[in-house]
Amino acid sequence: MRFTKMHGLGNDFIVVTEHTLPKEAPELARRLCDRRLGVGADGLVFLLPSRAGDVRMRILNADGSEAEQCGNAVRCVAKYYYERISGEKKEIIVETGAGLQPIRLETDGSQVESICVDMGQPILEASRVPVALEGKQVVDHPVTIGEKSFRFTAVSMGNPHAVIFVDDAADFPVETWGPRLETHPLFPNKTNVEFVTIHSPRELEMRVWERGVGPTLACGTGACASLVAAVLNGAADRRARVRLKGGDLEIQWSERDDRVYMTGPARMVFEGEWNEGSG
Repeated sequence: MRFTKMHGLGNDFIVVTEHTLPKEAPELARRLCDRRLGVGADGLVFLLPSRAGDVRMRILNADGSEAEQCGNAVRCVAKYYYERISGEKKEIIVETGAGLQPIRLETDGSQVESICVDMGQPILEASRVPVALEGKQVVDHPVTIGEKSFRFTAVSMGNPHAVIFVDDAADFPVETWGPRLETHPLFPNKTNVEFVTIHSPRELEMRVWERGVGPTLACGTGACASLVAAVLNGAADRRARVRLKGGDLEIQWSERDDRVYMTGPARMVFEGEWNEGSG
């Protein structure tokens, strides 16, 4: 099986093209994403034919579970599609588990330099995020683990997020609290967890524990959810830079159409071939 290793701000993926999703895809994801015995990645991305868009993306996390959406992966897919398949379309539509996503590419000749993704309208209703709470929105709500208490804001960008504001995201013990929050009973489908420091209304810093993966260098949907949560808490403007461990993303929550727009890069790392007898 031929593959391309790609990353969006260090959030890395193994990208393959197929006609259908293989039945053994979950096990394949676990084997290929293993950083010691496989290729190594946060997720395995399949590019499939799409009747509704230009290409369909399905992404499996490193643990074999399927994610509805991934902002960094969809940028990788857009770059791959332009540079390896289309070669000319600078506006494409990627079909994902969270719906159709229009994407605009900034290019330099045959290379994609920057990708702007329409991430859609944020989902804020508790039952749709989902969160096991009543009400339209969950903003600055308490959650307790043992003797430790946090306050979170729930946002779905097609996948669930719990955004928690902290004094120092850079040094926050993500690996201690991330997995316990991910599997908290408040989140029936588990959740991604973002720990965010607001440096100014236009600059946020974020660390993430990704559902089904663990700590990663970046999370596109998490950056979008973090800005939305910051706005809901009256702490940020609707356009801001979100600083991630792997780099920066520009995020805008438009007042005009209520949609969130994410702009950032994607990179190809190397190509290879996976032999079924390996691993």
